[in-house]
Amino acid sequence: MSAATTKAKDAMAAKPDSDATGLTRTFAGFRRIVVKVGSSLLIDGNKGELRTAWLSSLADDLATLYAVGTEVIVVSSGAIAMGRTILGLPRGVLKLEESQGAASVGQIALARAWADALSQRGITAGQILVTLGDTEERQRYLNARATIGRLLEWRAVPVVNENDTVATTEIRYGDNDRLAARVATMAAADLLILFSDIDGLYSAPPHLDPDARFIPEVPRITAEIEAMAGGAASELSRGGMQTKIEAAKIATAGGTQMIIADGRVLHPLRHITDGARCTWFRTGSNPVSARKSWIAGVLEPKGILHLDAGAARALRAGKSLLSAGVTRVEGAFERGDAVVMRGPDGGELGRGLVGYDAGEAQAMIGLSSKDIPKVLGYAGRAEIVHRDDMALGTG
Repeated sequence: MSAATTKAKDAMAAKPDSDATGLTRTFAGFRRIVVKVGSSLLIDGNKGELRTAWLSSLADDLATLYAVGTEVIVVSSGAIAMGRTILGLPRGVLKLEESQGAASVGQIALARAWADALSQRGITAGQILVTLGDTEERQRYLNARATIGRLLEWRAVPVVNENDTVATTEIRYGDNDRLAARVATMAAADLLILFSDIDGLYSAPPHLDPDARFIPEVPRITAEIEAMAGGAASELSRGGMQTKIEAAKIATAGGTQMIIADGRVLHPLRHITDGARCTWFRTGSNPVSARKSWIAGVLEPKGILHLDAGAARALRAGKSLLSAGVTRVEGAFERGDAVVMRGPDGGELGRGLVGYDAGEAQAMIGLSSKDIPKVLGYAGRAEIVHRDDMALGTG
């Protein structure tokens, strides 16, 4: 157990809290949770200042989940808004280069705010800045996924934000709802919580239609559900219900359940567990099965890895594929491409995302993990195909 985990648990034990117990009970079935925080929640729109009391209350909620072993990832907006305040920029629409400059200043302040709030509760924060390409291009996707995975192994909390300093109008997400959904599926999260300035999905925008009907649960996203979305609701927000529905489509397709909830209150996670209204978007799969289905049936294989009998047995036992078990390499593939894995009889064992280019995989044939750095000249990953990136039994 890490020192941070022990410290957080000690803090919980020192102050028994029935509300905290309810929080952990409600989310007990979720191993990994992504929490998305928008600019309008984190930054006071009138003063342009950080809402420190609100951030502190959310950090308390996150620490409660963290203390019982739940893995937490934060997707946070606010860099441009914070930078704008620090630089004293006027209100109104910023030009692209002004937004990028404000983000470069604000990202430092935003990271410090999250790091301070979490460290006060014995938790280490790690900053991750991503762009659209980092989640769409497979090599960069694998790199970002590996970084998130390693931080979680270290019991740190990744704090993710769109890299507004380099993103452009043409390639940026434009909102952190969809970014959060991409991060959730990338990290194989069980649950994504979108905190907003509205308490869930309505049949029509409630500020325009007093007869709008609240939708507590969405088993499946249909054309009717999509038609219920409206536009952006606040000056600081680039999102709106439409982007939240799009996020729900991404999340649920990846096996991640999603909640839209009102984040304007203190302790917003506890607010959900206390019975506050929110909308649940359900999925019929889980992140692991959804990912394996994508690997097995959607991606076109770019190469073949032939394995010995020992490696074939290891894969069937749930192990990763190591270079020592590879006997032959076919194809011209790059890291992140899909490959077929065949046993000694030539039969297909499964498919997976390869961790090395074809030339590197060729050089690694039969090598033990400790010899890889000597051949490649750098300390790469031990697995040629990690067990989380493979789907067996497709042939």
